[in-house]
Amino acid sequence: MIDLSTRYLGLSLGSPLVASASPLSESLDNIRAMEDSGAAAVVLHLLFQEQLDVESTHLDRYLTQGAESYAEARYDFSDVTAYNLGPDAYLEHVRRAKETVGIPVIGSLNGVSTGGWIEFAKKIEQAGADALELNVYYVPADPQLTGGQVEQMYVDLVRNVKRSLSIPVAVKLGHAFSAIANFAQRLADAGADGLVLFNRFYLPDFDLERLEVTPRLTLSNPHEVLLRLHWVAILYGHVRADLAVTGGVHGSAQVLKSMLAGARVAMMTSALLQNGIAYLRRVRTDLLDWMEQHDYASIGQMQGTMSYRSVAEPAAFERANYMKVLSSYALRTGARPPSG
Repeated sequence: MIDLSTRYLGLSLGSPLVASASPLSESLDNIRAMEDSGAAAVVLHLLFQEQLDVESTHLDRYLTQGAESYAEARYDFSDVTAYNLGPDAYLEHVRRAKETVGIPVIGSLNGVSTGGWIEFAKKIEQAGADALELNVYYVPADPQLTGGQVEQMYVDLVRNVKRSLSIPVAVKLGHAFSAIANFAQRLADAGADGLVLFNRFYLPDFDLERLEVTPRLTLSNPHEVLLRLHWVAILYGHVRADLAVTGGVHGSAQVLKSMLAGARVAMMTSALLQNGIAYLRRVRTDLLDWMEQHDYASIGQMQGTMSYRSVAEPAAFERANYMKVLSSYALRTGARPPSG
C-alpha cells in the first residue's frame, strides 16, 4: 500500500496536501469539507496586524474619550474591521476548528513588526492551534531602508515570536530577496521550524477612467510553481527548517514536483477556489496513481530526489541553465542566435 504520509513542522500528516490560508477557512463547514476531501492540515485565514492595532485603538479611545469617540474610530477603520473575523472571534474560530476536525489546524498572522504579535501568538497557541504561520507581508518603500535592515526585521520578529511559543512556527516569505539561501538560513537559525515559499503579493492596478489606484486579485496559475521548485530544490538539505511550496499548486503534477524538489508539503488555495474543495479528492487519487505507475512506495522515498544536491547536473539550478535554455530554444525554432 502506498504511504502518502509526511512530517511538517514536527506534525505527522496523512499526506502532503495542505489547504493554505484563504477565506475558505473562515467557515467551519469548509474546514470539515477539506478534511473529508483529503486535506492533511489546514492553515486558517489571515489575521492582520492592522486588526490588532485597530482593536487596541478602539479600546484606548473608548476608555479615554467615551462612546462617541469610540463610534467615530469604528467608522474610520471600517475597511479593516470589516475584513473576516476580529481578534477575539479569530481565537474562538481556532478553538471550534480544533473541536470540529482531527487534522492539524495552523493559525496565521500577517504583519511586519513585533508589536502585539507576541501576545496574540500566545493566545492562538492557547486556543489550541497546532502551529503558527507568520506571513510577513512588507513592502520596503522607504529608499533609506536597506535590504539588510529589512531582513533583520524578519529575523528579529521570528526570534521574538518563537521564544514566546512552544508550538512550531513557519514563516511565509516573498521571493524578492537578494540572497535567499543565506536569508533562509538566518531565519532557521532564529528558530523558524518551516519556510513557506513563496508569498504572492497582490499588486494594485490603475483605473484609467477614475484615475485611481485600485486593488486587484489574481489567482495563481501552475506556471508560478517553477520559482518555488527552483528555490526549494536549492535549499533542501542546506537549511534545518521544513520546506513548503505554495503558489501555483493546481494539481498532482505540482504536488509531485514539490516533493521531488524537497518540500514536505504542497499548499493550495486557487485550485480550491476555482474547482471546489472536493477537488482535493481528485488530486489525491491522481497522486496515488502516478506513484503506483512509477513504483514509488511512499512520499518519503521521493522527497528531495531532484534537489540541487541530488541531481546529476546541479548547474541546472544555476546560471548555466540560463544559457542552456536560450540555446535550446534557438535550436527548436530553427532560428539563428542573435549576434552582437
